[in-house]
Amino acid sequence: MTALPARDGYRLWAPSYEQETAVSLLERDAVEALGVPVAGRRLLDVGCGTGRRLRETDGAALRVGVDLTPEMLARDTSGLTLSAADARALPFADASFDVVWCRLVLGHVGEVGAAYRELARVCSAGGSVVVTDFCVEASAAGHRRTFRDARGAVHELEHHTRSAEAHVATASHAGLALAARRVGAVDERVEPLYAAAGRSAAYAEQRGLPLVLALAFRRVRP
Repeated sequence: MTALPARDGYRLWAPSYEQETAVSLLERDAVEALGVPVAGRRLLDVGCGTGRRLRETDGAALRVGVDLTPEMLARDTSGLTLSAADARALPFADASFDVVWCRLVLGHVGEVGAAYRELARVCSAGGSVVVTDFCVEASAAGHRRTFRDARGAVHELEHHTRSAEAHVATASHAGLALAARRVGAVDERVEPLYAAAGRSAAYAEQRGLPLVLALAFRRVRP
């Protein structure tokens, strides 16, 4: 299976992207476990996809999303403020947001230094940047970033695996300090999703495997 560039892959995935997967469920729970509040704060979701997580988030003073794939953005009909943009060149002024999410995005970026600098730049002093990625343990166990399109065909996305330490080091150069770290591992929460995909045997083999890394950073310098 040839891995697709992110833009091409997410264009195909857009019609079925709203369906929860094992990765997306564990990622959601890991982000919640970081404990980064959004109530009353200006929130930016970099790589928001269809805007699903923004729609699920209540209480933010402002909710804005950007994504590289227009076909993803077009799936939202809720009236959220969404626009097409690259994580490495965000169309916002410095310190525009109090919380910046970049969830399951940076694994698709070959060199993440520019992305981290942009995430830090648009975050206010003392604000929070939340990054999630695929765990190195999952990649070592043979997991790949795959999705099933609306016709049921399986595709693989181009992905670059990085350790938590690599993320923290790059973030530090951009002025971000690690505040919290969580890992989402395969457990009973995702067993029904494995079963629905006809992968119960895989669930038995992978139970306990770290799948999603979640990191919360604090903006410590301009």
